[in-house]
Amino acid sequence: MKPGMSLIKHYLQFKDFRAEEYAYLLERAALIKRRFKNYEKYQPLVDRTLAMIFEKASTRTRVSFEAGMYQLGGTVLNLTTGDTQLGRAEPVEDSARVISRMVDIVMIRTFEQAKLEAFAAHSRVPVINGLTNEYHPCQILADVFTFIEHRGSIAGKVVAWVGDGNNMANTWAQAADILGFTLHVSTPDGYEIDPAVAGVADKGCLRVFNHPLDACADAHLVTTDVWTSMGYEAENEARMKAFVDWRVDADMMAAARPDALFMHCLPAHRGEEVEAEVIDGPQSVVWDEAENRMHVQKALMEYLLLGRIG
Repeated sequence: MKPGMSLIKHYLQFKDFRAEEYAYLLERAALIKRRFKNYEKYQPLVDRTLAMIFEKASTRTRVSFEAGMYQLGGTVLNLTTGDTQLGRAEPVEDSARVISRMVDIVMIRTFEQAKLEAFAAHSRVPVINGLTNEYHPCQILADVFTFIEHRGSIAGKVVAWVGDGNNMANTWAQAADILGFTLHVSTPDGYEIDPAVAGVADKGCLRVFNHPLDACADAHLVTTDVWTSMGYEAENEARMKAFVDWRVDADMMAAARPDALFMHCLPAHRGEEVEAEVIDGPQSVVWDEAENRMHVQKALMEYLLLGRIG
């Protein structure tokens, strides 16, 4: 921890940071990305170690954090519950006490938010949420950054969420509340956002629509996720039936603004939650969005370990 920083900052959900902190983080992410694209060596985290703990499998989360930490000059430990005591009998609190004495920062991708919070409460170093059942803040940070790259400020804009009221939807709601845009949400009956979990202060930032086409009307961004998230596979058959009208298609994109973007956190199932012509079409920015996970997470790790630069 940087001298003078008395409190450990964690990033467990999007609302852990204030709007002005996001303004700083997004600016840093843009600078770090420019340096990366220009092949400029930038290694402020030499001799720092990131521990990545996975209870849920990952492609983008592992590659983006691991590559990002190495690019910043640090080292990485990749841990799964199969090869640590987290998957056995040791209390998560004890694992936190031990691991946090040996590394400088921890990223956890797990099921229950409560487990992440218990780890953070007993950690001596910053903890980052790499995904839980309830929230996915690093992904929304990347999505907001991607929108700004393509369209400028997201404040005052309309984001349409079509599909499951899941961890992504909860986090989009928090982002709307903090960053000053409006989230249009359309989910099938029984799959709504839980306001208590999303925990937004300004209910006006969230508008709910029964029909997904209505949610997409005049939106600046249309976004979705898989119908069956990891951990909910037992519900797959029921979800396939419930979500059949919540497939993002050309009609939904046509209802949005002419310059609307399409995003998906991936992996995507073409023909289920999104038609191929949308995700592979000219309005889709999913590949920029995926790459930007690495850049925003580099800025996040720098901030949590070193505080503000300059």
